[in-house]
Amino acid sequence: MLRKGSKKMYRSGAWNGQSIKGSGMLANQVNKYNFVWNNKELYFMHEISGNAIISKLTLNQSGMIQLSVQNEGDIDWINVFTVQYDLCNTYGQCGPNGICRISKIPICECLEGFIPISQREWDGLNWMSGCVRGTPTNCEKRDWFRRLGNVKLPDLKLWLNKSMSLKDCRRECPKNCSCTAFASSDIGRDDRTCFIWFGNLTDLRELDKKDSEQDIYFRMAASEQDSMTIENEIELPLFDMATIATTTDNFSGYNMIGEGGFGRVYKGKLSSGQEITVKRLSQSSRQGLQEFKNEVVLIAKLQHRNLVRLLGCCIEGEEMMLIYEYMPNKSLDYFIFEESRKEFLTWENRFEISMGISRGLLYLHQDSRLRIIHRDLKTSNILLDSDLNARISDFGLARSIGGDQYEAQTTRVIGTFGYTSPEYAVDGKFSTKSDVFSLGVLLLEIVSGAKNRKFSHPDHHHNLLGHAWLL
Repeated sequence: MLRKGSKKMYRSGAWNGQSIKGSGMLANQVNKYNFVWNNKELYFMHEISGNAIISKLTLNQSGMIQLSVQNEGDIDWINVFTVQYDLCNTYGQCGPNGICRISKIPICECLEGFIPISQREWDGLNWMSGCVRGTPTNCEKRDWFRRLGNVKLPDLKLWLNKSMSLKDCRRECPKNCSCTAFASSDIGRDDRTCFIWFGNLTDLRELDKKDSEQDIYFRMAASEQDSMTIENEIELPLFDMATIATTTDNFSGYNMIGEGGFGRVYKGKLSSGQEITVKRLSQSSRQGLQEFKNEVVLIAKLQHRNLVRLLGCCIEGEEMMLIYEYMPNKSLDYFIFEESRKEFLTWENRFEISMGISRGLLYLHQDSRLRIIHRDLKTSNILLDSDLNARISDFGLARSIGGDQYEAQTTRVIGTFGYTSPEYAVDGKFSTKSDVFSLGVLLLEIVSGAKNRKFSHPDHHHNLLGHAWLL
């Protein structure tokens, strides 16, 4: 801890079983760190490797802490690290319940579920007042804990429980109304002691993912749980961010194969050799957490040869991704609306694609465990495998209804213009018939090679549906 009078200026992170994260003190060929904690003693030791090297730790008049080394016989000192290496290492930069992210502008954000105490100060880039809960917690309604990864753990009101593992903390903290967060004290061992916080979380910052694997779990109000319980509801493999970044060459433009309302789509290849498609939720996406959760929960329970197969998902911090089997022939609109590619789809191909879509829709409406209404059937959501078999995809807007229920109503009409049935667009009523209407539009587009909304005719002003009606 570095103080100027009574004011805290800097604080290192906690020892996490491997290093002190968020301090700049990284092990290298010069430095070696050792932490000892047993029944007799507790200490942290810093060693300089090699007898010919000497070191010094200095605090200058500006408050900067530096470690320098000098080789035997040399005059000059070599700076190994500076503790305060960016603005996020200023103590409490983002105030209570705020998190500092040096890679973003502005660098301070409130934790999820929190709002600025003074919006005026935050708009003026003064974050020291911090954040307060937007929704009060209520133990009686089963508050829950949200995982936040790659962080320097916060300060103050910390309790180190040597008798509780991380699993114990996960189980006991929700029962204690004053417990605001918990984390493992040793990221390499789940059975080790856990940290527990009471009160505000101060001096929390995000670290580079290559520098930290430290997670913290902070309390969220029960009412905020609906769109955030994905990890507890699905029965799918969870991929880590590092794996997905590797398979897509760090989301390079070369591997980007599409972009839509959800975000960008990338092609990747797992270490096993299997090719995958990665849909990455964009921060500015028109679709959000609810659509992501909806797709994961629904499609994980569906299995049919004419539905795209979801292999897993990735949920880390603000990153949310869906991992599908790769479809080498892209989507239906890639072929039928492009003059140079129309000839590749014979009438036999078009017939089999139409039948595949119909079989997939019949499964959703009648044969699956849930009665699913897709609500966004369109050519770009029909993917084609290596044999040009149709696979229905994108279940972000889908809804499940009871087995004895055939119709429902919503005040939020969503979908794609040109494929939406009139009763849904006007009154918000949707049913299996809504999907059949969309299927009808699809069939007309498959037969004609023309888009419904972009269709034009010299003799009238109707769209493709109107033209078909006249015929």
